[in-house]
Order: sequence, then C-alpha cells, then structure tokens
Amino acid sequence: MTIQFFGAARTVTGSKHLLTTANGKQILLDCGLFQGINTDELNQEFGFDPAQVDYMVLSHAHIDHTGLIPRLVRQGFKGPIYTTSATIDLCEVMLMDSARIQERDLERVNERRTRRGEPELEALYDENDVQHALDQMKPVHYGSPFVICDEVTGLLTDAGHLLGSASVSLTIQDNGIEKHLFFSGDIGRPDDKILRSPDTFPQADYIICESTYGDRLHEAEPDMKAHLLNIVRQTCVENKGKLIIPAFAVDRTQELIYALDQLESEGRLPRLPVYIDSPMSVKATQVMRDHEEDFNPDILAYIKKDGDAFDFPNLHYVTDVNESKAINDDKEPCIIIAPSGMAEAGRIKHHIKNNITKPNTTILMVGYASPNSLGGALKRGDKEVTIFGERYPVIAKVAIMDSFSAHGDYREMLHFLSCQNPARVKNVFLVHGEYDKQLVWKGHLEEAGFQNIEIPEMRQKVTL
Repeated sequence: MTIQFFGAARTVTGSKHLLTTANGKQILLDCGLFQGINTDELNQEFGFDPAQVDYMVLSHAHIDHTGLIPRLVRQGFKGPIYTTSATIDLCEVMLMDSARIQERDLERVNERRTRRGEPELEALYDENDVQHALDQMKPVHYGSPFVICDEVTGLLTDAGHLLGSASVSLTIQDNGIEKHLFFSGDIGRPDDKILRSPDTFPQADYIICESTYGDRLHEAEPDMKAHLLNIVRQTCVENKGKLIIPAFAVDRTQELIYALDQLESEGRLPRLPVYIDSPMSVKATQVMRDHEEDFNPDILAYIKKDGDAFDFPNLHYVTDVNESKAINDDKEPCIIIAPSGMAEAGRIKHHIKNNITKPNTTILMVGYASPNSLGGALKRGDKEVTIFGERYPVIAKVAIMDSFSAHGDYREMLHFLSCQNPARVKNVFLVHGEYDKQLVWKGHLEEAGFQNIEIPEMRQKVTL
C-alpha cells in the first residue's frame, strides 16, 4: 500500500493525496486547485491518470481542496466522491463560481502568454464538468462508517473548520493486515463562533496532518466584536473611508455578518451600508441557513432569540455586477465584504484596486492568505502589490484580525491530536503548510511523543 502526495506538499494549496491499495485500488483524498501567482501550469497536469482513480473522499469545500474535481472528471474519473451533504451543497455554489472565474481569468492569462510567445492554456473545466462532478458526489453522515470497496471502510468526523468539513479515517485490509490511515483535512478551532468544535477520531497507524499554523499561536482576542467595531469607527466614521474585507465566501463571511448582526442588535453599529458583494456569498449564506445541524449551541440560541443571525438593517446582499461597480463609484463610507479570502479573484480584487491608493481606506485581513497571493503580500506589509498585472503602492491601511482564522494554531492542533496514543502511530506526514512552518510543527509533535514525522515533497511516494 502506498500514498503519493500530488499537492499541498510543502505548500498550502492544491491538496490531493493518492492512496493505492495492495490490490491496486486508487483512492484520492481531496483534489484541490493550486492558488496564487504562477500556478496556472500546475493546475493543468495532475501527475497521475484521473481515469485510473477508483474512488475519492473529500474533506471539505474550500477551493484549495475541491477546485480541480471537475477537471478530474473531465479527464476520465468516473467513481463516487464521498463527503458530507453540506459539503455537496457548498460545492455546487463554489465550483460553479470557480468555473466562471477561471473562464474570465483565462482570457487575461492567455493574452499575456501570447505577448510572450507562449502557447495558450486550455480552460481547466466548465460548468458542465462541475455538474458531472456534483452528480458523482455521495452524501455521508458524520460518525457513520461507509464501505468504499472490499478493502477499505471510511469514517468522517467533524473537523470544525468549515460547514460540513470532515476528517477522514480509513480502515484498510492490506494483505490480511488491518491498517488505519487518518487524514486531518483542515483542522478547525474549538471556539468557532458558528460551528461545533472538532471531534475526536479513532486511533490511527498513519496520520496525514495539516500544518498551516504549525509555527504559531493565535493572539488572544478578548473581545473580537469590540476590535471589529473599533476598526469600523476609525475607518468609516472618523476617516469617512471604506472598510474592505476579503473573506472566504463560506464561514468567514457569515462569521463577520453574525458579529455585525450582534453589534447592530446591541445598538453599537454605526448607521452605514454593509455590502456582501458576491453572488456566491449570497448563495453560501443560504446554504449555511439550511444546515443549522452543524451549528454550535450559542448561535442556535441567538437565532432562536433574534430570528436570523445573517440579516440586519443596512445589510445589502449584492449579486448584480452593475450594483457592484456602483459601490466603487460611491464615495460614501461603507463596509464591503467579498471573496476570495486571499484576494486572488472575484470582485474583492476590483475593490482593492480601486481603493488601495486612498489613505482613508482600510483593508482588513481576517484569515489565512498564502505568501504568494495578493492577500499574503498585504498581510506581509509589502509597500507595492501587483493587481491585474499592474503595480500599485499600498497607501491604504492594512489591518489584521486573526481571531477570525478557521485554522487551529499549533496548541489547538495538538489538542485535536490528543485523542491519539503517539506510541501506536507509525508515521506522521505533514502537508498543507509552508516548509519552514512545518519544521517548527514537527518539533512540537516530537515533544508530544510522535515519531517518524515526514514532510513529503511534491509527488513523493511512500510505502505504508
């Protein structure tokens, strides 16, 4: 039995790990898009034959874990995709949006390639491919074992990272020996404002573990709402500017709306327009409403009292592109929330471009952004950034609120892994992290008693 790493290897995007059983069955864990600068060619070729993959298990709906599933289907994958029902509903929203964004972005990419004398790239997939992929998705309940094939049984447990997010436990019959492989997916936080805390999982022999924040602890946020309110007042009331927030369309956007809803209910939010500028965010918010079974008790109690955690006066859900453009033309103070969280695509990129040179603007980063993304450059404090191929000075203020992060820090990830007996774990493979952070995370794991920790390179194959 082997595992080969075709993405999220010493990087945080493109998650995809291919398990091959003793009898030759291939099971793909996630199939994510590589995101960031200079990733176009990485997304063209998988490094394996999609038609040879028999099954897939999907941890959650973020594009760096799902964004190449339609291409996998286009190139011949015909097997079932096991995941939660909430993930399927989110994939319908997010992958359709991804197909449309890629179509638009590909025109710009190919214009540049033509000028450089390089061959044009083909579209990764279209909306028909997305629909075929959705048709292959099979819903699975948390905590209910499901048969993948004669050799493999699966189990999904709540990862607390995103609506419907799951960690994956596989029980594999390998030449008469039962082996247990665990894939963490992305590990959530125990104090998420909307979702339940991550769940425990069965003892594993082999662990594939994310390492996004393996080198750090999130700063304590004694009053997240007060911090957010202070930024709103400074930007929109005192400086009469716009507060622009790149946020993932699912969970981070709803967490922001929920915080603003609470501030409005308490009578503390200034009277100014709040725009959720994304058709995908509008649809994703409705998916969230449809899956309250994944919510924690606190927000359920708030909904019972308030009626709706995602709606309040002066909140505007924007779908029309002309209305989105009108927001840029409007000089009045406002709050604009739009995906993507890394500021790499969508309407948020236009809002940043049109406001980044204005000193009364604040760009608020509320989650992880890969170092080679626009969001990563802003978080890093770069004085100039590239947007749509043009350089812009960063004159707007950039603020950071890590309390909104959906990824556990190293202490929270250690707590997540505390259900395991380290002495019974034969190998730990670290994925979904920058290499320098993975080295630090490896040290923390060794201190906790885990041994034989590997940081695989891209396309590295390991025999289990």
